[in-house]
Amino acid sequence: MLADLRDGARQLRKAPGFTTTALITLALGIGATTAIFTLVHQVMLKSLPVTKASELWRIGDKDRCCNWGGYTQGDEGDFSLFSWEAYQHFRAHTPEFVDLAALQAGNASLGVRRAGSRAPLDTRNGEYVSGNFFRTLGVQPWIGRLLTDEDDKEGAPPVAVMSYRIWHDKYGSDPSVVGAGYQINGHPFTVIGVAPPGFFGAKLAGWGMPDFWLPVTTQLLIEEREGQRARMRTPQTNFLDLLGRVRPGVDPKSLEAKLRVEFHNWLASHVPDMEPGEKQLWQQQTVHLAPGDAGVTALRSEYHEGLRLLLIAAGCVLLVACGNLANLMLARGLKDRAQTSIRVALGASRGRIVRKSLVECVMLAAIGGALGIAVAYAGTRLILRLAFENGGPNNYVPISATPSLPVLVFTLVVSLLTGIIFGIAPAWVTSNADPVEALRGANRSVGGGGSWAQRSLVIAQGAVSVVLLSAAALLGQSLRNLEHQNFGFEMQNRYIAWINPHLGNYKPEQLEPLFRQINDRLRQIPGVRMVTAALYAPMSGDSWNNGVRIEGRPEPPPKEDTSSGFARVTPYFFDTIGSKIVLGRPITEEDTAATRNVAVINEAFVKKFFKDQNPIGQHFGPGKVKYSAMYEIVGVVKDIRYMTWGMKEPVRPMYLLPE
Repeated sequence: MLADLRDGARQLRKAPGFTTTALITLALGIGATTAIFTLVHQVMLKSLPVTKASELWRIGDKDRCCNWGGYTQGDEGDFSLFSWEAYQHFRAHTPEFVDLAALQAGNASLGVRRAGSRAPLDTRNGEYVSGNFFRTLGVQPWIGRLLTDEDDKEGAPPVAVMSYRIWHDKYGSDPSVVGAGYQINGHPFTVIGVAPPGFFGAKLAGWGMPDFWLPVTTQLLIEEREGQRARMRTPQTNFLDLLGRVRPGVDPKSLEAKLRVEFHNWLASHVPDMEPGEKQLWQQQTVHLAPGDAGVTALRSEYHEGLRLLLIAAGCVLLVACGNLANLMLARGLKDRAQTSIRVALGASRGRIVRKSLVECVMLAAIGGALGIAVAYAGTRLILRLAFENGGPNNYVPISATPSLPVLVFTLVVSLLTGIIFGIAPAWVTSNADPVEALRGANRSVGGGGSWAQRSLVIAQGAVSVVLLSAAALLGQSLRNLEHQNFGFEMQNRYIAWINPHLGNYKPEQLEPLFRQINDRLRQIPGVRMVTAALYAPMSGDSWNNGVRIEGRPEPPPKEDTSSGFARVTPYFFDTIGSKIVLGRPITEEDTAATRNVAVINEAFVKKFFKDQNPIGQHFGPGKVKYSAMYEIVGVVKDIRYMTWGMKEPVRPMYLLPE
């Protein structure tokens, strides 16, 4: 075998053109496949870096964000988000869990500044978690301590846990951070510890990882402002994912059945508070128990279909590369057929010749696999940059481009299989050499067997290449269609700045003067023609949602979809974003809190609620029939797309109110 390895290396050095072509082909094929598998492993297959992740189970099997109001959830009544009160009920009545933790379904924007510092607020991601969150996951602190149940009680001193990444990158691993005071959204907090490196919480999501973990009860400090209650105060506000560690020996099916019973018991206690439609549907609500070893996998739900298609495409590219390798090996073997015939004449067995050819092929595949790892690293970094970097520094997603051990094993296996499977056919064909033909000069042409093998490989390569080219053409057409899609507003020369005054603990009465001052200063910038503000920007992926009731109409049936998105905007919003009013008028400076409540609706709202009627002058309201006269419709705007997902779906109904 060592002699074959030395001879194989010598033969490869003697044919640099062939070797270079084969290695580049393999590096690209194996590299593309490895790059996609790196993402598949980290997004779809990797477990949480916690103690005995296999013991974790999640209540709910849907990935939802971020708040879900009411006592019913989803078309099938499948609950996955829960209120603080429902969580407390589950925790008190399910001893089958060693611990049951709650974590915020979305993320919290935090304005952070060290106590005594005059530096500007540092905008960071936060996550509200129950006091037993870290204990449930079996996570130990890097320094200091982590949250406990005592920290998650009303009236407890406000504390927070900092992520290792922020502690290392922002504060230079300064140990004095632990015990130091911080202003978080204008309130004093104490950082009590730093999470261990590599721990980013129990959720992998595209909006970034938590920089700080806060007890859920600190919502009472941060969220409760004049006229607004914290979410944990309202039992019908579902904003928590639940993740628990099940005791050994507990049957998941039996536990799931018990969870449904307990959930119905809790819902039954709130029947008097339910809307009429909810009273008819609450008994149909249910919960499912799902494996929680990967935590709450928001990215898995969002990207699994795309990653699957990418992996299939990369596999096809690898097949083409392998076909190229086999064709190159066959052509080279047929070129050297005279030498092979002489070896046979000198007594070399067919098995010996096949082994020699296979050794060369496997060596090429192994070197190509090593180069493929470098290609995979660069490719993975490029994909991650395209997918996540637009979100800014706070949009950090802990997916590493560095291949992990499973990925390296995958690359090794792919390389060896490539060398063996696609090298054995050329090796077998070229070993079938006749010494007599070699002496007669049969080297002048390729034998029938070689021609047949080459033709078969070329046909297979052509077929796969046509499929890939067709898919690439369809993808290119889809991208062109997406680029020229009508989003309902103009993108050119428009810029968006996100401002969250609550991070600075501004009071409600301070907001109007603040935004007026910001508006005036922005208008003074040379080149700025128009400025407007909105609760949510188009294509931001955000908007509030509620049920709509039309004045003069009875309460709709419980299962009828009456939902609509809504946002608040300031005057000149439609002119600024380049959206066209098709009927009536836009929101103007005269539309204030002192005048009548007006609204501008989109075309989808008209189609859903008014059909062929003229909506101008009609009234509607949110929630109950008694509020159906709250807003007067003064205008209709072309459909504006707010969601970044479901691009093939019609724009959903939307109404816009004066801010």
